[in-house]
Amino acid sequence: MSTKILNDPIHGFITVPHPLLLRLIDHPWFQRLRYIKQLGLSHLVYPGALHTRFHHAIGAMHLMGLAIESLRVKGHAVTDEESLGAHVAILLHDIGHGPFSHALEHSIVDGISHEGVGALVMDKLNADFDGALDLGIAIFHDRYPKHMLHQLVSGQLDVDRMDYLNRDSFYTGVSEGVIGGDRIIKMLQVVDDRLVVEEKAIYSIEKFIVARRLMYWQVYLHKTVLACEQMLVQTLRRAKTLGLEGAPLFGSPALLGFLRERRDRASFDDPKVLADFMRLDDHDIMGAVKVWCDHPDKVLSQLANDLVHRHNLRIRLQNEPWNEVHIAELREKVAAQLGISTTDAAHFVITGSIVNNAYDPGKDRIELRYKDGTLRDIAEASDNLGIQALARPVTKWYLAWPRWM
Repeated sequence: MSTKILNDPIHGFITVPHPLLLRLIDHPWFQRLRYIKQLGLSHLVYPGALHTRFHHAIGAMHLMGLAIESLRVKGHAVTDEESLGAHVAILLHDIGHGPFSHALEHSIVDGISHEGVGALVMDKLNADFDGALDLGIAIFHDRYPKHMLHQLVSGQLDVDRMDYLNRDSFYTGVSEGVIGGDRIIKMLQVVDDRLVVEEKAIYSIEKFIVARRLMYWQVYLHKTVLACEQMLVQTLRRAKTLGLEGAPLFGSPALLGFLRERRDRASFDDPKVLADFMRLDDHDIMGAVKVWCDHPDKVLSQLANDLVHRHNLRIRLQNEPWNEVHIAELREKVAAQLGISTTDAAHFVITGSIVNNAYDPGKDRIELRYKDGTLRDIAEASDNLGIQALARPVTKWYLAWPRWM
């Protein structure tokens, strides 16, 4: 059986263990992930954050192999077919992401998330592979009888999180995100078809939860990253408005299709729309934004220039919603300074909320298995009061406005 070995800065040498996985990795739709950054615009804050979703998917596939081998050593039966299916599922877990994924979902695509696109992509790939991806897709959607395989793909202790925390920490330089992923994988157990961890892993699990909370505040929800992403959202929304009105716009053919037509969930039933989406990567977006800097529309050109030249919005966070009168005053100032309407000024003065939820026991518990066979939730078992606090979500409201005011 032929294999492929890749060199990864996080995990070292990674073996692609099956020809089907290599065929999947070589598919143009998977190769596209090489050109989509894992952390979107975070490199505007952390210059090293230029790694891609391709890197992450390969790393998660590697950890899936380690997790399955660890469970097998402990006597839990996982067939070769199930192992292959789990590897397929984790390889494809991010296949539906577009460039700057969340920005795209809130601007030029309506009513369908990257998870929804991913499901359509998997079905199309499965048809191309003559049904060889059936088991992997069933595991991904939790339609296979062994629920614990799905938990390895998508759960509180999935290999997705174990890879991206260490990987994102490495490339951003934020050391607080480092976790003991290898130890957690070695401590995995299965009870009643659900993943648990041995009690002696309690401190590794505590660190895992704390690392998630800190990485969200310091990287994923960093206020400057949030401001930059909102700038891109507003730029794309303005371009979409102009595109629907028939205004001239520069863009790749695939991007222009999304700017000049309304693309909702139903539109993705057209194979051409799905194929166009899978042609988009970071280059399409930023290449267009650079050209829009000289667009005759004052709003679009200002938005594009601010983004390209990193004239970031000023942003503030607080624990309650922002005063509507204050927001209106800021928009009036922007309107007066740019000579635009207060409606258009809303592209420059933006408010909303963010939620940091490092551990949600109501969704999927992390349970510790003690030597007597009893199980306890990590939030109850830990003597670290901070872990109990982290089981509660924290919501903050942001307000962003131009620095040039």
